[in-house]
Amino acid sequence: MCLMMSWMCRNQRTFRPKKNAASGNKGTQLKGHIDTTLGSGNLTEAVRLPPGVDRNEWLAVNIVDFFNQVNILYGTLMEFCTPTTCPTMSAGPKFEYRWADGVQIKKPIEVSAPKYVEHLMDWIEAQLDDESIFPQKLGAPFPPNFQDVVKTIFKRLFRVYAHIYHSHFQKIVSLKEEAHLNTCFKHFTLFTWEFCLIDERELAPLNDLIESIVLAY
Repeated sequence: MCLMMSWMCRNQRTFRPKKNAASGNKGTQLKGHIDTTLGSGNLTEAVRLPPGVDRNEWLAVNIVDFFNQVNILYGTLMEFCTPTTCPTMSAGPKFEYRWADGVQIKKPIEVSAPKYVEHLMDWIEAQLDDESIFPQKLGAPFPPNFQDVVKTIFKRLFRVYAHIYHSHFQKIVSLKEEAHLNTCFKHFTLFTWEFCLIDERELAPLNDLIESIVLAY
């Protein structure tokens, strides 16, 4: 995990400012638990719901961390992932992703990879900033559709990982960032697997990589 921390210190450029987890003493405690378990290098322990912690609160705190991780990773690739190099948001020749948010864009539209990621980050930020979905004070009630929102966020964040692996992995290797990418994706995969957050059909673009991670879980 020291490698991850040193990489983050060297690469402060992010796609957009980092988000902070919900405020309150318990939020600080949960964030501290995540940092401690990640610092130990034990990703299996890091993803598990701590005893006595509300599942929704655990999902909410972690989702901010995963948003920030993808934000940092994609930020290092912005100059290489352009409308010219990546005219569609894809993960190999068999998988193409179209964008719709259900509000401003109700019918899925074809967009370039950078535009998809821009739309996605804007949409996730809007969800995180909406206190009716992500209460800022821990202990406040979560909405009935909270699990659905969380699953949609994780599904769409996975698509960014899938695009990076399929379209930009050689660039990641040349930048000597593959260890960080693999660690982040392993953490992401173990968390989504632990809480059944992504349908298996959505995972098809990286199925072999995911199987190797889960089999060692």
